[in-house]
Amino acid sequence: MKKKKEATSPPKPVRNSFEVISENRKAHFNYFIRDKYEAGVSLMGHEVKSIRERRVNLKDSYVRIMKEEAFLLNCHISPYSKIQGHQELDPIRTRKLLLKRIEIDRLMGQAAHKGFAIVPLRMYLKKGLVKIEIAVGEGKKQHDKREAIRKRIHDRETSAAIKKIR
Repeated sequence: MKKKKEATSPPKPVRNSFEVISENRKAHFNYFIRDKYEAGVSLMGHEVKSIRERRVNLKDSYVRIMKEEAFLLNCHISPYSKIQGHQELDPIRTRKLLLKRIEIDRLMGQAAHKGFAIVPLRMYLKKGLVKIEIAVGEGKKQHDKREAIRKRIHDRETSAAIKKIR
């Protein structure tokens, strides 16, 4: 007696486990990046939909620790395009970051030094959740920035010369 094969549903498509939404490229230009941390972000539903549409700007945003909690300030998340009839919230409102107590204490200690700041580097989706990578950065002086520009130009010219030879 043969057994009938049970109808199996097709496998669900696996989401990309790491999908970068937005990057703060100026952070590497303005700061020497020290320690990096991954944090969750407390968001509302329509903000998540807007983030999935890649309507996020991290350029001028920064992280502050107030009352032993970390907050993301000045991060612009544009309103969701298909939203109708709902109240519009402030696109640059303060958003709470979800970090462990040990990580918050470590950040407070490092950012207390003069010239150090906590800056977001990039926002991404990880297994369907919105995460943000933050880092402690030491501010660069003007001559350090000029040196970085010189190095970038030199590297570009070198790679162009190598391509031309081949």
